[in-house]
Amino acid sequence: MKPVSRLLQALFAAALIAPGFGTTAHAAAKKEFNIAWTIYVGWMPWPYAAEAGIVKKWADKYGISIKITQINDYVESINQYTAGKFDGVTLTNMDALTIPAAGGVDTTAIIMGDFSNGNDGVVLKNAKTLSDIKGRKINIVELSVSHYLLARGLSSIHLREKDIKTINTSDADIVAAFKSPDSTAVVTWNPQLMEVKAEPKAALVFDSSKIPGEIQDLMGINTETLKDNSDLGKALVGIWYETIALLQDQGDKGKAAREAMAKASGTDLAGFEAQLKTTRMFYTPRDALAFTTGADLPKIMDLVRSFCFEHNLLGEHVKSKDAIGIAMPAANLGSKQNVKLRFDPTYMKLAADGKL
Repeated sequence: MKPVSRLLQALFAAALIAPGFGTTAHAAAKKEFNIAWTIYVGWMPWPYAAEAGIVKKWADKYGISIKITQINDYVESINQYTAGKFDGVTLTNMDALTIPAAGGVDTTAIIMGDFSNGNDGVVLKNAKTLSDIKGRKINIVELSVSHYLLARGLSSIHLREKDIKTINTSDADIVAAFKSPDSTAVVTWNPQLMEVKAEPKAALVFDSSKIPGEIQDLMGINTETLKDNSDLGKALVGIWYETIALLQDQGDKGKAAREAMAKASGTDLAGFEAQLKTTRMFYTPRDALAFTTGADLPKIMDLVRSFCFEHNLLGEHVKSKDAIGIAMPAANLGSKQNVKLRFDPTYMKLAADGKL
């Protein structure tokens, strides 16, 4: 899903003026919370839950108020979260590391929602294989998970980034860019991926199903806010699992929910369900727990942080990929003194044990 180089300078500036940046003091306990989200198949349950009253139901249970706010630009949503304007945000594992964590904002992933299993892809015109990408200009959201996917694809055919040229293109503009005769290559995610694949002479030559588990979609919460407001974590997890059950419900209620999510994401039911097929959803908390606590997660995050360090996404003066600590149930990576990204299974386990 999604720019960052010049973005980092703005992020650091924004984070420096955010309340409490650089301090160890906990955020004050509070009753009202705001969560940012952007359009993506794996995150459409959030706006539906708000419209259907599921958010209010769980918030009321814990005596709090939760607002679910749509931001039209994915990166901007994370910028605003990093600057302290939101308590949580939907984001990928890589972007959680390169934006809030690299900007000094300690963030906890409380929900492992899914991983991309074909939702992100490389599309070429007049080509049959990924090898045909050599020498081409690529429209892409630079330094995003699309860039990560591209790098992983190139390495699989023994090419390097110097063998192609990237053209930074926002996710909102990428479909229009590919329609231009001048554009012959694009890397993007759904729903844009479905549109570019449908273009004349277009071929999908590499996608995220080739790197399963590496592009994860999370619910990230400000760690200090979560420490002082555990009821927020409980409510969000309760909302999530009640709502995603509707994605599998084959009855009228489930169909109506999926139709509403499809409409909100700018597609129809068939288009939405096609995107679900290329998304490895963790429909149950036990399923999500198994992945979050498993031995593969640290291996994946080591691949991700290596890419981020090599592309200068962990900070201008960072000298090692170990500069930022990542805490996970199976193993920790990086600095013990500077842990800024945490995968916390606590709330998913409460859901799995029926204790919400």
